[in-house]
Amino acid sequence: MKPTDIPLSDPDITTAELEALNAVLSSPQLSSGPAVEAFEAAFAEYTGRNYAVATASGRLAMILALYAHGVGPGQEVIASPFSWRETAAAIAHTGANTVFADIDYWSGTITPGKVSKAVNASTYAIVAANTNGHPAAWTELREIAKEYGLVLIEDSTEAIGSVYKGEKVGSFGDCAVFDFSQPGPLICGEGGMVVTDDPDIASALRRYRSHAPDERSSVVIGGTPALGAGMSDLAAALGLAQLNRIEEILERRKRIEHWYAKSVQTFEGIKPPYVGPDVDEVHWFLFLVHLGTRFTRSSCEAIVEDLRTENVEAAIYSSPLHLQRYYLDKGYRKGDFFVTEKVADRAVALPFHIHLTEEQISFLVSTMKDASINVGAGAAIYL
Repeated sequence: MKPTDIPLSDPDITTAELEALNAVLSSPQLSSGPAVEAFEAAFAEYTGRNYAVATASGRLAMILALYAHGVGPGQEVIASPFSWRETAAAIAHTGANTVFADIDYWSGTITPGKVSKAVNASTYAIVAANTNGHPAAWTELREIAKEYGLVLIEDSTEAIGSVYKGEKVGSFGDCAVFDFSQPGPLICGEGGMVVTDDPDIASALRRYRSHAPDERSSVVIGGTPALGAGMSDLAAALGLAQLNRIEEILERRKRIEHWYAKSVQTFEGIKPPYVGPDVDEVHWFLFLVHLGTRFTRSSCEAIVEDLRTENVEAAIYSSPLHLQRYYLDKGYRKGDFFVTEKVADRAVALPFHIHLTEEQISFLVSTMKDASINVGAGAAIYL
């Protein structure tokens, strides 16, 4: 690979993962079986929850979480327009309506005050995300959920390992959803997990996930339309091997973050990544550079394209959900969520994985600086 061939993500795979996969391939069970059960038990312990239910994807994990909590037609679910697109898609799958609430400019997470204003008689649940690894304001969100009797679902698809007020993410919602696809730190190809402390919710998650072969004649079990959303033993074995190394993986990513911090300081006007006062640790999902207000969406897209010509894979981090066709048809318009639109137009995701070298980071940051000058916006960017 040339020094300039830099992908956005590249999994941290070692002989431990390869041996785990080989053990399953040499066994008689490739579908959901003992490896899935072992992964669920280990992940529940890691997050400090009583139960963990593995799924075939993060999107299906969110759908199951919503179903298990009774979300359905005629209800409203409050969510962020600056988030994983599959979250809003999962809400749509249940037949409920998504009601967006704007984000905090610094953290990128949903703003409790805006959530509170969005609550009405039809509101049933809040889905709040730990955006790009930064924990949401869980104390305030829990107070709102308690005041109005709402379900609180934690979207931790981008935040494994982050810590808020001494507790790891995954421990704050009535349930929490994780995703194990790229570009996250823990990758098992495709997969997801829902964690909870409620045995009834855990049971419902499993019923909605899949039916076991010996349950095919059960009238009770048959009353729940399962989605066939189970995780394979292959994916679970890979996920468990990664979970066993998760502290090592996160620490190695911290080294990459440190190199970025050093290199990006060559730009004028740099601020360090924001970490809220109640946040003890942030493990970034992607390395985001927030460009100055002189930049436009089109100039940021031009910068991404310039990076690609140098074989550096970069991306605009977010396309605001309320401006996508499905929600435009429901009446949302540009200008409805000023902060989301402002941040989304200027947030560029740069490669972030453990295989990056300090030389590569220096090269791609320098390339981005040159690209910012080429689009006529000057050299200053704001992290």
